[in-house]
Amino acid sequence: MKYIGVDLGGTNIVVGLVDSEGNIVKSYTRPTLTTRKTEEIFDDIIDMCQIIIEEFKLDSTSLKGVGMGIPGEIDSKKGIINYSNNIPMKDFNVGSYMQNLCKKVNMDIPFFFANDADCAALGELVAGAGKGHSDLIILTLGTGVGGGIIINHKIYSGFYAGGAELGHQTIVHNGEPCTCGNKGCLEAYASASALIRDAKKAAKENPSSLLNSLTNNNLENMTAKVVFDAKDQKDNVAIKLVDDYIEYLAVGVANLINIFKPEVLLLSGGISKQGEKLTTPLKEKVSKKVFGSDLQTIIDIATLGNDAGLIGAAMLSR
Repeated sequence: MKYIGVDLGGTNIVVGLVDSEGNIVKSYTRPTLTTRKTEEIFDDIIDMCQIIIEEFKLDSTSLKGVGMGIPGEIDSKKGIINYSNNIPMKDFNVGSYMQNLCKKVNMDIPFFFANDADCAALGELVAGAGKGHSDLIILTLGTGVGGGIIINHKIYSGFYAGGAELGHQTIVHNGEPCTCGNKGCLEAYASASALIRDAKKAAKENPSSLLNSLTNNNLENMTAKVVFDAKDQKDNVAIKLVDDYIEYLAVGVANLINIFKPEVLLLSGGISKQGEKLTTPLKEKVSKKVFGSDLQTIIDIATLGNDAGLIGAAMLSR
């Protein structure tokens, strides 16, 4: 059997054919162009699905279904996008709209929907760093902090739509403002944006820090990588920034482990590219914070990169 996956992002739409092992057979990419009407975005998705169905001569005996990963709060049972911030969509019945694909290819197709971060978690479980395990949590450390939870091979998103917003657990009471409107969220401390914010402030307060020279004295060039690079070069300001960053991340990770006790917790996103420079000190800090100081959960780096969401979306119909 084959599966079609749709990874709808703020920049690009990726639609691909995936086999039962989670291998991408073929994929197509188009720009999302988020200023368009929602219907126009999904017309592109329908067109791309149709291209794959016709190219590979798929029918009801060879295509198990179409799975879609969509950013925002998704009611997966009803196929409704309640709300999406990155792609302005609200109360859109995507399940009903995708029936237009069935009409075009003259075939009944099962459709499955989930939040994009949940799909990434499922992708890693099927074909990535979580392969061979049944329970997994993924944290995406990028512009924000996203996440997904897999329990017994299935996505867990709560009784109501929109659960598993792991980046919006409060780790500092009345702390830094978060993009969600609350204060003290993990996202406000463990995202790349948060590290960059703190690094700019520290660079201004410490003109001799390598943070300034590594950005050519233009703090608009500040990135999370610059902070880690300065830390590697023994810059004291950067050393403290990275240590503080990992300490905040450890609080969030320990919270998740104490609640779920997953087999594996994976880190993805830009900051995860630091690899063992991130995971080694993180494990040390987490081990002191988990209940009983007994860290059994494997903490590692996700391996599928941008393919995780597409593979996971396809596997929704497996």
